[in-house]
Amino acid sequence: MAERVQQPPAKRLCCRPGFGATCRQGQRAAGALCGGSAATQGESSRTQSPESLLDIAARRVAEKWPFQRVEERFERIPEPVQRRIVYWSFPRSEREICMYSSFNTGGGEEVGSGGESGDETRLPFRRGIALLESGCVDNVLQVGFHLSGTVREPATSSEPELLCNVSVSFDRCKITSVTCSCGNKDIFYCAHVVALSLYRVRKPEQVKLRLPISETLFQMNRDQLQKFVQYLITVHHTDVLPTAQKLADEILSQNSEINQVHGAPDPTAGASVDDENCWHLDEEQVQEQVKLFLSQGGYHGSGKQLNLLFSKVREMLRMRDSNGARMLTLITEQFMGDPRLALWRQQGTTMTDKYRQLWDELGTAMKCVVLNPHCKPEQKSSWLRQLRRWNGVDVCPLEDGNHGSELINLTNALPQGPPGNPDALTRPHRTVFTRAIEACDLHWQDPHLQHIITEDHYNNYCYHDNLNGSLFDSRGWPLWHAEHVPTACARVDALRSHGYPREALRLAIAIVNTLRRQQQKQLELFRGHRKELLHRGVTSVTNLEGWVGHPLDPIGTLFATLLETGQGSDDGATADFPVSENCLRSCFHFLSSHSPFISEGETFAALAVETALMGLGQQRAMPDGLYAQEKVCRNEEQLLAKLQEVNLDEALVKILRKQATLLLEAGPYSGLGEVLYRESVPMHTFAKYLFTSLLPHDAELAYNIALRAMRLPVLESTPPSTDLSRPQHIVSVVPNRYPRWFTLSHIESQQCELASTMLTAAKGDACKLHTVLESIQKNIHSSSHIFKLAQDAFKIATLMDSLPDLTLLKVSLELGLQVMRLTLSTLNWRRREMVRWLVTCATEVGVFALDNIMQNWFTLFTPTEATSVVASTIMSNSTIVRLHLDCNQQEKLANSARTLALQCAMKDPQNCALSALTLCEKDHIAFETAYQIVLDAAATGMNYTQLFTIARYMEHRGYPMRAYKLATLAMTHLNLSYNQDTHPAINDVLWACALSHSLGKNELAAVIPLVVKSVKCATVLSDILRRCTLTTPGMVALHSRRNSGKLMSLDKAPLRQLLDATIGAYINTTHSRLTHISPRHYSEFIEFLSKARETFLMAHDGHIQFTQFIDNLKQIYKGKKKLMMLVRERFG
Repeated sequence: MAERVQQPPAKRLCCRPGFGATCRQGQRAAGALCGGSAATQGESSRTQSPESLLDIAARRVAEKWPFQRVEERFERIPEPVQRRIVYWSFPRSEREICMYSSFNTGGGEEVGSGGESGDETRLPFRRGIALLESGCVDNVLQVGFHLSGTVREPATSSEPELLCNVSVSFDRCKITSVTCSCGNKDIFYCAHVVALSLYRVRKPEQVKLRLPISETLFQMNRDQLQKFVQYLITVHHTDVLPTAQKLADEILSQNSEINQVHGAPDPTAGASVDDENCWHLDEEQVQEQVKLFLSQGGYHGSGKQLNLLFSKVREMLRMRDSNGARMLTLITEQFMGDPRLALWRQQGTTMTDKYRQLWDELGTAMKCVVLNPHCKPEQKSSWLRQLRRWNGVDVCPLEDGNHGSELINLTNALPQGPPGNPDALTRPHRTVFTRAIEACDLHWQDPHLQHIITEDHYNNYCYHDNLNGSLFDSRGWPLWHAEHVPTACARVDALRSHGYPREALRLAIAIVNTLRRQQQKQLELFRGHRKELLHRGVTSVTNLEGWVGHPLDPIGTLFATLLETGQGSDDGATADFPVSENCLRSCFHFLSSHSPFISEGETFAALAVETALMGLGQQRAMPDGLYAQEKVCRNEEQLLAKLQEVNLDEALVKILRKQATLLLEAGPYSGLGEVLYRESVPMHTFAKYLFTSLLPHDAELAYNIALRAMRLPVLESTPPSTDLSRPQHIVSVVPNRYPRWFTLSHIESQQCELASTMLTAAKGDACKLHTVLESIQKNIHSSSHIFKLAQDAFKIATLMDSLPDLTLLKVSLELGLQVMRLTLSTLNWRRREMVRWLVTCATEVGVFALDNIMQNWFTLFTPTEATSVVASTIMSNSTIVRLHLDCNQQEKLANSARTLALQCAMKDPQNCALSALTLCEKDHIAFETAYQIVLDAAATGMNYTQLFTIARYMEHRGYPMRAYKLATLAMTHLNLSYNQDTHPAINDVLWACALSHSLGKNELAAVIPLVVKSVKCATVLSDILRRCTLTTPGMVALHSRRNSGKLMSLDKAPLRQLLDATIGAYINTTHSRLTHISPRHYSEFIEFLSKARETFLMAHDGHIQFTQFIDNLKQIYKGKKKLMMLVRERFG
């Protein structure tokens, strides 16, 4: 709290006309204690004597009446009466003080109890208690409605001792202002204010009490007053002397403003009639803190702090503290002023998810404020004006999170409008305040509603206007059909929020009974039209406004209300003052024992669970917009997390079985019914909870639920035409909305999780595994998720602590095969991993599985995958050893692999030929067939790189002539230009020439024309030329031939042709380089000419040719003087 040292101005003027200076003198004993005489109080506490009539009356007056009204009502108030009113005017409960000095009130426990540690010890309230208990509060004085004292903050290792002057003003049991010299700035009261206030609450007998200072002054004569003023000025002359002189001048001036007013202000005299009676809240600090948290953009824990502020608002509302609404207004103003709203709107981007949730909380809190059952009409009108002002701001966030207005809003119904309102198609987007604005039209005057929330024994025997059975069910218990479910639940939330837990519970039970009856009627309706709906197979009947994920969170509200009651705790208070937890437990025990609206033996926890199951199982259309869809998923997960915290006893399991059966039989009204709306919200997560919960008790029902929930019709190719029908009682949704399912990936993940859970549970049960497999193959369309399921099944089937489950392994293999088929013609970055995994899985299943995937490879793999990964892995030694195959089995597997290899080579020789040759090495016929496939494809479909690779393989395997033939075929596809002296094929060309040279003169003579035709790079040609002149052709004996041992002549074919080509290449390259040469490349060019000269000199007339070549260069490029000078220096 921003405590200010200066005292606040007095609230009213005080005077006592008709009373002289001596009439009160001697009526008061100086130094009387706050609680009366110590002896009297001690005696009272020992004997437990009843309160006096004076104290009873004074306490009630102190709670309800401003002191000015007391003074105006009675001409003369005896001093003892004044004292008791002043005494009882200070707050008596520590809970409010705790609420205004910390985020956490400690629940229902005594707020002063010890044992707190961690972060709570740093809360102002806990620190204040520590200061009080360590005796740091002193000089406590209560003058009228003003309490003051000093609080000593002990020294620490980093801070010196601090002495704080604290003062507190109060009125009608509420602290109305605080000041402290510590200078602390915060929303909440500082620890020093807490310490002083708790001192007064806990030790009232030790506080000196004086009447308001004006009363004391009335008792003084002129001399006493003058002495009083002079002493006051003397003690504080540096502080008050200028002010005292100014006031004296004004009082002595007859025409001054101060003389025109009757009486004088008294800061200790209490509140005036016009003053609002509320606890002190520093509005400026609330605004500053919220602005700071918003500016931090969710970092540094600001989101958590804002959530705590909203919790504080809720806490104040439960205490029926008017500051709850004030604080919410201040928070809202800062939210509306957040500059990021305009920026996001301008950029067309969405706000962060956490920030969006804060706006939702704000809208919900506003709805609760205006739905206060005791809100006055003028207050509601004021709220409506304020809400409409905020709602009209351009940057006000929309309820569904969308920025544009082009989407038709079909997900929200008016609070009390009929479902399927055609105006919904043209209704503009709704903001976060729309629900609160609509709530302003709701009232609490309905007689049936009043009876429900105020009477524990209200039934149809005491109410005779039960038209069509809509007010009561067959048992005579009240129903609430007047509004759609979310609006009715908003009333429950409002009652809980404003501290009416009993009333909220009564209405919640009536709503749940209504839902039960509605569920039963829907079941009967479906049974009457079952054949027709099953014949069509799909339905357009669904709830466009689902309860789970709804902005009003109806199911969450009902669940929390019932479960808190069932657990015997609630944060709210049911009396005018906060009550203890023991009292609340007694209250809820009474409700649990005496409520006539639940069946005998039924508990509130069971009712809460049943409500959650009905809400989660409701068939409903997926809403528009990313945020609305994310909210559906988040709300469902939150509800399920709460359900999982409930321990399932026999009664709750019975509820689960009953609801699961009803949901399976409820047709189009259930998300687990036999007919499903194409864009219905999936039930995967909900079904997973039901499956795991029911499995130990009713496995058949658990599997029926999970298998039914596996459906995801939105991914089916085309909806039937009947899906476009428009029933009279509901608005049909545009069917082609698949791209707008923004949470589809998350939904598919949940579907996968459900399937994985079933696979795990079905291990060892072949029949159920087969059923689950069929469901997966039918309903899951994502290859990555099917692959994950296949991997999961494989892991479960091959656990280290047990023998492999062959049935589950086969399921895993089947799923893997489906993945192969799905991804065969599509791009998938995990495809290679999938193929390798499938081979591993098939190996675990057995040799028949490996043989099967090789025989059907064309439906599963590309030719490259089949040869390079599948067949190669299967034929590896590790696989043979792993399978413990005998010779016959190995040969059968090898035949399948060779057949696969030849088929792949025929289909894709470019990529599969080498693998096919490798796989066929041990079978001569297959190998020759593969080689012939290569030869047939070499002329058309294969490039030089592939041919060179196969040629090298042939040489390595001892087929040099076949390698030579393939190398010559490769040369025909090659073309090396003059500047490609780093081309990757150069090594292959050199290898081919070396191979030809080693085979003999004829082979070399045959390959050189190909080299001359394909290679234009001078350095490569000169390298080949030198290699051919170093050794004699045919040095390697082939087929028992022996070479002549003579070196080949450069003047004869074929080397003469190669030499001429090399010289010509140097000449052409030189001219090409000189066209765009720069000075920094001159030295490199001279070295190039030096290499060219070496080649020229290999010819018998090479010297003459090179000299002519240089002379031509000098003549042609004489403009390049510096370069030509370097040429002359090197070559003459």
